[in-house]
Amino acid sequence: MTAPGGATTVTVRTRGEQQARRPGGGRSSWHRRASRPVTVWMLVLLFAVFFHRWLPEARWTLVHLVALGLIANSILIWSQHFAEALLKHRLPDSARPAQLRRIRTLNLGVVVLIAGMMLTPYPAVHVPAVLGGAVLVGGAVAWHAASLGRQLRAALPARFAVTVRWYITAAWLLPVGAVLGAVLGVADLSAAGHARVQLAHEAVNVLGFVGLTVTGTLLTLWPTILRTRMPQSSLPRLRLALGLLLAGVLGAATSAPVGWRSTAAAGLGAYALGVVVLLGWLVSVARTRAPRDYAGLSVLAGICWLLAGAVWTGILVLRADWAGLDLTPVTPVFVAGFLVQVLLGAMTYLLPATMGGGPAAVRAGNRELTRLSWLRVTVVQLCLILFVLPPALTGSWVRAIASILGVLALAAFLPLMIRAVRAQVAARRAMIAARAATADRGRPGDSEPGAEPGSAAGSAPWARPGSGPAARTDPASEASGHAAGSPPSPRRDHGVAPAHPRREILAGAGLTALGVAAGLALDPSGLQRALHGLGREPAGTGHTTRVAVKATAAMRFEPAEITVPAGDRLILEVTNADETTVHDLVLDGGATSGRLDPGASASVDAGVITQDVDGWCSIVGHRQMGMTLRIRADGASSPGEESSGRGDSSADGQGAGTEPALDLQAAPGKDHRTRSAVLDPAAVDGLEPNGTGGVIHRVTLTVTEQTLEVAPGVALRAWTYNGDFMGPTLRGRVGDTFEVTLVNRASMGHSVDFHAGDIAPDQPMRTIAPGESLEYRFTAHGAGIWLYHCSTAPMSSHIAAGMFGAVVVDPPELPTVDREFLLVHSETYLKTTGRKDDAGRQLTEVDPARVPTGVPTLAMFNGHATQYAAEPLEARTGQRVRIWTLAAGPSLGMSFHVVGGQFTTVYKEGAYRLLEERDAFGRTRGRAQALDLASAQGGFVELTFTEPGTYTFVNHSFAQMERGARGLIRVE
Repeated sequence: MTAPGGATTVTVRTRGEQQARRPGGGRSSWHRRASRPVTVWMLVLLFAVFFHRWLPEARWTLVHLVALGLIANSILIWSQHFAEALLKHRLPDSARPAQLRRIRTLNLGVVVLIAGMMLTPYPAVHVPAVLGGAVLVGGAVAWHAASLGRQLRAALPARFAVTVRWYITAAWLLPVGAVLGAVLGVADLSAAGHARVQLAHEAVNVLGFVGLTVTGTLLTLWPTILRTRMPQSSLPRLRLALGLLLAGVLGAATSAPVGWRSTAAAGLGAYALGVVVLLGWLVSVARTRAPRDYAGLSVLAGICWLLAGAVWTGILVLRADWAGLDLTPVTPVFVAGFLVQVLLGAMTYLLPATMGGGPAAVRAGNRELTRLSWLRVTVVQLCLILFVLPPALTGSWVRAIASILGVLALAAFLPLMIRAVRAQVAARRAMIAARAATADRGRPGDSEPGAEPGSAAGSAPWARPGSGPAARTDPASEASGHAAGSPPSPRRDHGVAPAHPRREILAGAGLTALGVAAGLALDPSGLQRALHGLGREPAGTGHTTRVAVKATAAMRFEPAEITVPAGDRLILEVTNADETTVHDLVLDGGATSGRLDPGASASVDAGVITQDVDGWCSIVGHRQMGMTLRIRADGASSPGEESSGRGDSSADGQGAGTEPALDLQAAPGKDHRTRSAVLDPAAVDGLEPNGTGGVIHRVTLTVTEQTLEVAPGVALRAWTYNGDFMGPTLRGRVGDTFEVTLVNRASMGHSVDFHAGDIAPDQPMRTIAPGESLEYRFTAHGAGIWLYHCSTAPMSSHIAAGMFGAVVVDPPELPTVDREFLLVHSETYLKTTGRKDDAGRQLTEVDPARVPTGVPTLAMFNGHATQYAAEPLEARTGQRVRIWTLAAGPSLGMSFHVVGGQFTTVYKEGAYRLLEERDAFGRTRGRAQALDLASAQGGFVELTFTEPGTYTFVNHSFAQMERGARGLIRVE
């Protein structure tokens, strides 16, 4: 360039600066585009973790979001990256579109597969979606394996080509695993068959596809992460490890489907031995330079969990027969312990190194990604240990808090990644700006003060070409350089070690301890369970008795009574054989199975049995329905001489409390929304005819669990249709058709029973599991006001929790009135939980033990005890007012009365008792003072107010009125 005055200036840029200025393209651009799905799947996974309760097939979905969404995508991206670097055979930019198409095919398959599993209740969609998704996923990875094979054949011989060969071997395993997964997803397998195929599926996919890929990558990546040289013995040791791993995978995967337990366990043992060899090599490399940031710590922890998972799986295979084999407990070890930690550790190193921009920029990125390294790793390990401990030892609250802390510690990667990208880009721009400013100030050849002639500003005179401050780091190339025996240049050490690792370890341990303390505070019986679990048990016979127990749809345990020789240890293998409802088993010593979804199983260690032990299902109301278990100690001494380890837990195991304190003179809470009692006319316009003279009313009832106010200062954990205590009111005419879609978004099975429909109950009234839905269609053949409610046992608890509503079917030629209201009477039976909600109200739950007493806590109209005392209904003198009313129960009826009013028309259960003061015999001048309704009966009354004032409507069963069943009508 020619400067003013004719002088010619030449701007010299370092290689790193040229890369920093260069617009994205080639492999860098490909990385950015290829990595986008990984970021999206991370966000989807985070959402699914916190909202898994409402997801169908939640456990399966979470596992496969990690295994396919995160891990499979990452393997396709980074194995391609390392293959090109280690083979020194970089593909042209024209090859990138094909690689992106493979990744898109994989992600399409993942989406289709997950959607198919979520649509399990609909076989017509579920089966083809699962099969199609498996084909797309397996095909994409097979395509990747074939591509790597072509690259290997085209490249010149390379020292680390062995890594690429293992990538290819691992990739060819996934299509096999996809086939096994499809079989699990669509085939109707026995318990033993399911366990055999599941073990083979996990061995091929997790231990094979992922395990072999990770091990092959660590050959070069591990020394690079530690920024040290590779020992000369690395290749032989890694070949031995990989050979043992592959032998273990093949042994387990081929033996399990044919039922050879011992051979499958031996394969898992060989795999564990291979992991031990791998860990030994990792440690030998780390002796030169120990892990000091998140990348090395997380990868090392992940390999340790891989070893633990392989050993634990082998023990489970040896201890249980195929029908009793449950691999669920080891799933968190493989998913969170191994897969997620290795992925996040590798990404922590690779992302800044791949972005490049020079040492300053890479250090800026590393500084953000490695923040609180020791704290995050410590929290994850401790929380994972707490989570995989037996639920009987920790309790549900400790497990829940541990899982939240662990997820947050892992999820911290996302905001730190965003900060790292911003910091690295800012550092790159600052370098370019500084260089430009230097060039503007000086002449060609000028250097920074104190810099050697000919060297870039701030770089050492001995720096080799391309290693200046802006040089880009290729992790795979750097790894091969380290392997050649030369130590890494100090200028290339872009790591940022934590300033106070001990403080971070103590902080992580302290944070986890606080979480445990909070869990024990919320569930004090957990401390008793922990002490019992850690304490010394009474001496026994040394013999262990194992008994299989089933929880059935009949609300029973089978067997309901178990006799065990006194002194034997008892292990219960509990299976939920109920296809629609969640169950659990709790023993009065504190041992529990935890909640079991339909088809799920768990082992419960009842300890050494020295006297009789009681057990029950702790799901609300199930114990009262007869779900109890009795363990009898045969030959036990009299009670009191010995202890069977029974704790001092409450009799019902449900945290039963006292009756809530009531103040029915107080106003409802500020956030309570008074439900309108005004009844709108039956809709006709715009509705589709049903072909028989009526119209079709379509409605969706979504079951959810909500915390709702039911009286001043009292909140209930309610079970609701469409989010309200008392579901929506439906209204139509005789001959109308109602099409109802029931969607269960709650945590247990629910159903609906419409009294207005006269149809066989077998299918439409069946209980559906969480995440499922059903269609309920009926035609209203009779007039009246009809109850609908949840018919899942125990019905009394479900109705008392808010699962009821009304269907109003107008009688023919129903006269028009000036005002029309709907009042549904119900009662509920509550106990306190000892906690308060966000608004400071007593938090309660339904107490099934109170229902048989017939003494409710509250009696209400339209779901709240005092709402119409605070906000009265409104009418005017001379207006004809119709009040529809229904006694929803669950157990008690009602005598409806308006203080100061007289009913001139009374309609009950489909017939007029009075019609404008005329009785059934035509006699006139008759009036009524009350409408008596038994539970599930309904009708309406009509009256005219002649004087202004405030009139009170009540349940004239005054015991219920005084429990809240009253309201006001303001007449002007």
